[in-house]
Amino acid sequence: MPHERLRWKVDHEKSVLLTNFERRGWARAADEEFPGSSWNVYWASPNSIKHIFNPENNIRLGDHQLVNHFPNHFELTRKDLMVKNLKRYRRELEKVLAEQREGGAPSAAERDLDCIPTTFILPGDFALLAEEFKRSPGSMWIMKPTSKSQGIGIFIVRRWSQVKRWLARRGEDMPAHKDMYVCSRYIADPLLIGGKKFDLRIYVLVLSYRPLRVFVYRRGFARFCTFDYTNDVSELDNDMVHLTNVAIQKHSGVTGGSHGWKWSLQNLLSYIEGTSGPEAAEYLMESIGWLIVHSLKAVQNVIINDKHCFECYGYDVMIDSSLKPWLLEVNACPSLSTSTSTDRLLKMQLIAEVLDLAVPRDFLEHGRGAAIMRHTPGEGGEVPARHGEFELLYDEAAETADRARKEAQERRPVGRQPSGTAAFAGGQPRRGSAAAGRGGRVGPRAPVAAGTIRPPLDR
Repeated sequence: MPHERLRWKVDHEKSVLLTNFERRGWARAADEEFPGSSWNVYWASPNSIKHIFNPENNIRLGDHQLVNHFPNHFELTRKDLMVKNLKRYRRELEKVLAEQREGGAPSAAERDLDCIPTTFILPGDFALLAEEFKRSPGSMWIMKPTSKSQGIGIFIVRRWSQVKRWLARRGEDMPAHKDMYVCSRYIADPLLIGGKKFDLRIYVLVLSYRPLRVFVYRRGFARFCTFDYTNDVSELDNDMVHLTNVAIQKHSGVTGGSHGWKWSLQNLLSYIEGTSGPEAAEYLMESIGWLIVHSLKAVQNVIINDKHCFECYGYDVMIDSSLKPWLLEVNACPSLSTSTSTDRLLKMQLIAEVLDLAVPRDFLEHGRGAAIMRHTPGEGGEVPARHGEFELLYDEAAETADRARKEAQERRPVGRQPSGTAAFAGGQPRRGSAAAGRGGRVGPRAPVAAGTIRPPLDR
């Protein structure tokens, strides 16, 4: 099959996808049902993924077929399941870390376990939320449907009576299969720039969950509200003040010029360096690195790690006035629509580099499994520390191999040293590597459980 052209299929006709496929010389597959074997790369919708991996449909992917979602990605990308998995993971890891430090100061990993606001899942946690309202009367909470996107169905409450009225209306007006909601403590003191609230969109590429292998994209961006922020009661229903979603802000009537109410991550970090110092910017991005890794480790053991899958997530992160990052949600289908020329260039390059990493050049000849083995430490290769704007954030296989080398070295007689140098050392990037540059990097300096984290996003 090496002389054949790779064939692609999409569910949504996005120009950044089609252009990238065409530039590679790939051919469009025949329009057929899922069981067909004519496509090699399928950029599918979550509904199509559900259909493909439903055992009742008896669909078996071939060695030369890839899809852009893991079978049960919703364990991370559905708001209620993300919260459940993170809460469970935090309980388990806190216990382990407490035993390891034996009463010492919390580690960086433990510090950043607190990465989501206090959250309840409704209607199941109704009684628990009622108790929280009693303890903190007048606090702000944000209600979100678990399976919606683009700001649909979101609203803010300050009084328990508002929650009870919502629940009553929900019982009367909504169908039996209605969505659950998450109710999270509202981040009422967000970092403001020019008086406006914003959040961050960071792209994260997962090539494998077991072992966990994660790349983070250096060219994220901040999305701004178009109206000045206030937490005044009279403005609680004003989406232009509180919700950063582009799908909402584009209806504000306020033009964003060439930037479209977005800032590059590099510009944001330059602002933070100028107002709070380089150390503050570095600390922030290190915390975001931990946040990403913790969220993926939280679902690592429940995600079905199918060799035919990769996934590019859109992480939404809010920064509060103390420069602490909070994970809002993880998007399985980050928007590939473009509103400005800058937006188009960014997403064109993003997709190009996702495909570079996820689809090996010799994919038709050897399949993806062979390429993964070649990039596994101990199997004849090393995962690239950087590809374009993607940098390796976490490589569990590398840490496992490094730990084995260290253990073997400790068993050697004194004076005998191995001839090679480790690719990773205690979570630190190699001196002189791209990951070791200054400023703007995402990633901690130490391993979490069994994995090594590189600190990317150096500028």
